[in-house]
Amino acid sequence: MLRVFITGYGIVSAFGKSWAEFRSALLKKQNAVKYMKDWEQYKELTTYLGAPILDYHYPKDWSRKQLRSLGRVSQYSVEAAGLALKMAGLYKDERIQDGRMGVASGSSTGSTDAVMQLAKLLFMGESDCNANSYIKSMPHTTAANIAIFYGLKGRMIPTSSACTSASHAIGYSYEAIKYGQIPMMLAGGAEELCPSECYVFNSLYATSQKNSTPNLTPSPFDANRDGLVIGEGACMLVLESEESMLSRGATPIAEVVGFGSTCDGVHITKPEAKTMQSAMELALKDAQILPSNIGYLNAHATATKWGDIVESYATNKVFGDKIAISSLKSYIGHTLGACGAIESIASIEMMNEGLFAPTINLKEIDKECAKLDYLQDFREIKTNYVMNNNFAFGGVNTSLIFKKV
Repeated sequence: MLRVFITGYGIVSAFGKSWAEFRSALLKKQNAVKYMKDWEQYKELTTYLGAPILDYHYPKDWSRKQLRSLGRVSQYSVEAAGLALKMAGLYKDERIQDGRMGVASGSSTGSTDAVMQLAKLLFMGESDCNANSYIKSMPHTTAANIAIFYGLKGRMIPTSSACTSASHAIGYSYEAIKYGQIPMMLAGGAEELCPSECYVFNSLYATSQKNSTPNLTPSPFDANRDGLVIGEGACMLVLESEESMLSRGATPIAEVVGFGSTCDGVHITKPEAKTMQSAMELALKDAQILPSNIGYLNAHATATKWGDIVESYATNKVFGDKIAISSLKSYIGHTLGACGAIESIASIEMMNEGLFAPTINLKEIDKECAKLDYLQDFREIKTNYVMNNNFAFGGVNTSLIFKKV
């Protein structure tokens, strides 16, 4: 079995397109949540909160031909992939186009404006559909567009599993490299903000209703939390075998050492602590380390009532009450298909710096949550291992472990 390293990454987020920008925003302990006035037209919504990327512009050197098949979710992911390749020193390198690099990526859905074009065709008999409408809306639009844009010819792993899309992509890419199937993978996920996605959670009574105080929500693990806020963005990682990395003199950012994934097999939206616990235990077993080796855990923690409670108990079962834990969704909202990659990279960079961000808006820890070391302020922690957990509709659970290099 081969060792697997991260040698580059790219972020497109509400906090910017670099770790420096992202870190600066974290240090301010302010979130990216806004009141979405345009959403007032949707009368069945009771929440008008989102965490958007403001004034997004795709790179100026992209051609009209390249843009034809790129909906907004693919624009985010393709740009993030390019930033990752540049950081890794592989941008426009012939090694990524001869079959040595593949791509794993997903999102909750494709671009919803393209979905709407197709719906208009069915319901109204006329539409502004074109040849690329399906390409923009298909579940594997991010993976396909990344591969075409950069000429990748290795394996493609579409991972559209809602909130675990990006963590599945990282985990499956890690396994493909670890077992010698391919030496390099681009892995991650993306999401574009759409009121339709907000409506899904709103209909489940899972969205925050604090429309007048967007700066105070979401608030994971807080006694007064009232639901999640949808965000958007993309993050892609370059994963590489040790041999590939050393052969070209690349510098590793972190090592991927553990991955665990389970499914509940019980309920489509109600999470199960036991299988969450199993995913974490599988990741620890894969990494061949003890729970005590993990110095920080980035929680999925979306600020829903039941979800936070169940996750806290699953975490306590594995780690006891001393594990340092926080949720970055309190800053940029729930980025769905992107969260597994964005939160993994943030956890890695915080590990490398030794400074970990708290959960903001966590004023009073919910007594119904299990006892854990909930970070309420920045803390210096020296550790060689961090864990990132993500859980999704359908009863999907993922756990990733990264090691400092």
